[in-house]
Amino acid sequence: MVSSTASAVNPRTPTEFVYEEQDGVVWGTYTGDTVTIGRFVGTRAGDRLEIDYVHLLKAGGRSGGHSTSRIEPLSDGRLRLVEEFRFAGDDKLHESICDELR
Repeated sequence: MVSSTASAVNPRTPTEFVYEEQDGVVWGTYTGDTVTIGRFVGTRAGDRLEIDYVHLLKAGGRSGGHSTSRIEPLSDGRLRLVEEFRFAGDDKLHESICDELR
């Protein structure tokens, strides 16, 4: 994760996501920064991802919600996800940016 409007991203220990995909079905895990462990599942159509997620917070408790991401190519061949998301029960729209690692 490069940036997020929901929390400050620690550049030494950012949240890292692992994505899997088969036939347009997307799933994976994430951990780091403020998250102990998270899981997500959803779909991809073209350059759009729709996922639902839930995670345990290092500070205690859990959180979840829904996100829509667009996949953008970077000039060096990696991919970037620009994600708009809402936590369950919250109408505030957030944005995060995640860049593919090599």
